[in-house]
Amino acid sequence: MATFRESSAAARLQPVPPAPSEAEFSDTQAVHDRSIGDIIREAKGLTDAQVEQVLAYQREHGLRFGESAIALGLANDDDVLFALAQQFHYPYAPEARSLLNPELVTASRPFSQQSEAFRAIRSQVMMRIFNGEDQRRALAVVSANSGDGKTFFTANLAVVLAQLGGRTLCMDADMRGPRLHEVFGVSGTAGLSGLLSGRAESNVITQVPDLPSLFLLPVGITPPNPQELVERPSFGILMRELLLKFDHVVIDTPAAEFGADASVIAAKAGAALVIARRGVSRMGALQDLVANLSDTPAKLAGVIMNEY
Repeated sequence: MATFRESSAAARLQPVPPAPSEAEFSDTQAVHDRSIGDIIREAKGLTDAQVEQVLAYQREHGLRFGESAIALGLANDDDVLFALAQQFHYPYAPEARSLLNPELVTASRPFSQQSEAFRAIRSQVMMRIFNGEDQRRALAVVSANSGDGKTFFTANLAVVLAQLGGRTLCMDADMRGPRLHEVFGVSGTAGLSGLLSGRAESNVITQVPDLPSLFLLPVGITPPNPQELVERPSFGILMRELLLKFDHVVIDTPAAEFGADASVIAAKAGAALVIARRGVSRMGALQDLVANLSDTPAKLAGVIMNEY
């Protein structure tokens, strides 16, 4: 009976939205086939006379359409970046930039130097963890101390993984100080703690606005017994269920200074990535964390030095 109760906690997950239909794919393809000029023209409402003005300037100076439109004051950098994103089906919404949490640099400024750094890390993670050759794993992001930028890193890594087009879940398993629901601006009233406690909760997984491939599983109500919850068999059952539903699962965890939660979560996730902060993290604490992780089944993806 206990096993059935724990299994049902995972089974109560609400169905996530289906993959794009053929019609939706055709719409995407149609956007991809449109020129940058067409997209800028439509987005800015340029008249035929203005388009001819841009084309004439383009021919005269040997520039691209977007560069010419900017030079003539008919468009700005954000308009061109938006057009590029539309053409290559890359999630980007400059008009919603002011509504985004400034920590989400990969969503609000996807072509910045910081975002390029996250894409470089994504490439390494894809080769080491999400390579399709080994067993399916989720990635737990861990750190020795609070304030190392772990939540910032988790959120942005999830965004760049979602920008590949695969269905990505960002899970908040930091039941000591949950913050991902605030970073993504979604409700945090129901979530992981309810599932692991056996409560019947609905809508625990939320699609992140403006990022159609990204979903969030928040903590929900902060429990008094976080380590006991992640040590329950139901957490392992839940992880197996989520790995069947999503291409990538990235998990935020409590700092190791608060207890063994992070190591337990990493063991059940299957992989871990350690975050350290430049000028703040202590070598001894990092060595202890890596040693603890080496005693678990988790595959260690590496250590990231964060300057955030």
